[in-house]
Amino acid sequence: MRWLTVALFALCILLQQPLWFGKGGWLKVWEYDRQLHQHKARTRQLELRNAGLDAEVRDLKTGYDAIEERARFELGMIKPGEVFIPVQERPAATTNTVVPATQTP
Repeated sequence: MRWLTVALFALCILLQQPLWFGKGGWLKVWEYDRQLHQHKARTRQLELRNAGLDAEVRDLKTGYDAIEERARFELGMIKPGEVFIPVQERPAATTNTVVPATQTP
């Protein structure tokens, strides 16, 4: 009777082998699911980037404001009769630390 139990247990394990390790097994399904989530996240990033580029192209096609802005900031161009005054931003505020003076005898 004992050998029958062992034989049935071994048969069950052998029948489950394709379920876990076969071509369409659970391990492959989990790996494909992980890859699918990665691809969907990358697709969302690319869709956001494409939407921004599309908006920029529409803006460049419809008006001169975007072209003027690019000419000013990227090429340093100014209009005739216009005076350009560069303004430098102040560095971030730093905390004043007091360094104690050393006393000499």
